[in-house]
Amino acid sequence: MPELDFQVTGVEPRANGFTPLLLFQLEIANQPPTEPIQSVLLQAQIQIRSPQRHYTAREREKLGELFGPPSEWGRTLRNRLWTIAHATIGAFSGSTRGQLPVPCSYDLNIAATRYCYALEDGEVPLLFLFSGTVFYTNAEGRLQAQQISWNKEALYAMPVRLWKEMMNSHFPNSAWLYLHRDVFDRLCAYKREAGLATWEQTIERLLPAVNERAEVVA
Repeated sequence: MPELDFQVTGVEPRANGFTPLLLFQLEIANQPPTEPIQSVLLQAQIQIRSPQRHYTAREREKLGELFGPPSEWGRTLRNRLWTIAHATIGAFSGSTRGQLPVPCSYDLNIAATRYCYALEDGEVPLLFLFSGTVFYTNAEGRLQAQQISWNKEALYAMPVRLWKEMMNSHFPNSAWLYLHRDVFDRLCAYKREAGLATWEQTIERLLPAVNERAEVVA
């Protein structure tokens, strides 16, 4: 019966993709190495290991929306689910390499995106929890199926720089803002009535009023 082990050895963005996509490089080894594997339907739950890195003062301020004030991080700073990724691995014996594609969003309402956006440098500590089905040929030449053991996992530290460069290549000098429809309609009406050409001009027109209120409260 096959016993697979996994390592994440690298990551790179897909070149010239229409949307942001990270390709994590996998090394997969089987015991016994002579047993022929026909294919692997692989699933990986990817978690961000938030407690496993240091944060600067600016990063702690930005991460307050996710974890609350730093005084509470002993209770709130926990692993966060990033995504669940899938891949199909072809036939091999002994060991092989593969890629795990992970689509990325620049929607700042998504917790993983806000986390990566808040970081200035360093690495994003990741935990990969593997599962799925292995198809193999037994000694009689019959096709068999077996579930991947629940305790198969791997650690990887993804450079923050790589994530930011990928997002900047797809959305240069931009950020996405999600609004409820009724709020957008009001903002659109304000833009139209004020005769403003762009959304940047609209937001800039509104920001002085917001800053003035903040100064009064302070």
